[in-house]
Amino acid sequence: MLEQFKTTIVTYFPELAEASFSLLTMGWDSIAVDVDDKFLFKFPREDDGVEALRREAAMLAIVRPRLTLLVPDLEFFDAPQPFSKHTKLKGNHLVTTQYELLTSNAKQRLAEAIARFYAELHAIEPELLQTAGALPGDQWPTPEIILAGIQPYLSKVLLVKAEKTLDTWARLPDDPHGITYGFFDGHGWNMAFDHEKQRLTGIYDFGDSGFGELHEEFIYTSFISPELTLRVIAQYELLTGRLIDRERVSILTGVLLLVELADMGDDPKHGALVLQNALAWLANH
Repeated sequence: MLEQFKTTIVTYFPELAEASFSLLTMGWDSIAVDVDDKFLFKFPREDDGVEALRREAAMLAIVRPRLTLLVPDLEFFDAPQPFSKHTKLKGNHLVTTQYELLTSNAKQRLAEAIARFYAELHAIEPELLQTAGALPGDQWPTPEIILAGIQPYLSKVLLVKAEKTLDTWARLPDDPHGITYGFFDGHGWNMAFDHEKQRLTGIYDFGDSGFGELHEEFIYTSFISPELTLRVIAQYELLTGRLIDRERVSILTGVLLLVELADMGDDPKHGALVLQNALAWLANH
């Protein structure tokens, strides 16, 4: 597989023929090739991933000049084997154990950077992104479908808690801030974090960006730490003047975790993690 991708890359970029190539297979929609720790080339796994990658490039062309934080300079190549190329953002993932080791000042700098990223992204004219092909985010299943899907994995006590969460979600009014274009994937696996300087250097993977309820934007930092989410919300409120309902964010976070459990509970690669995430949230709510 790597040789096939290398052939495609070198055909378009012969100057990289002597570079070092390594395969990165952890992506959901694409397989990536790291070239000299300087460039990343993404190759869609499935046919529908081609259009998603094309949209991502078009959206990044609009949002990148309007953001303070670095995001990929992604270029799409409509080749026989379609692919994208972008300069690799310097930094590594940020996971819970790493976040907990940060100083209080570093945690606050991180929250401020993420909040500014969201505020600037949400301020972009939606018509520009619609023209670029931005789509509504994936709709979650109904509470009944979710409940049926999680039953094999939860005790009776936790199923009752899950059912109450889903019922509360079903009765939520429309988002008071309406629909916005957002990133909707701001967890630590999409962050380039400089651990030596304890600073966020960039955010990547806009494949799940699109139009959705504004409160859903604040779900994903809880995969790093719920405390980080609270910091981000507080800073976002200062920057935008919008009030964010923390309880609504918490409910939406729980529902997403239940959706993932229903969808991937029996997945050999991700099942243990989605179960752990759902159990942890239910234990604390």
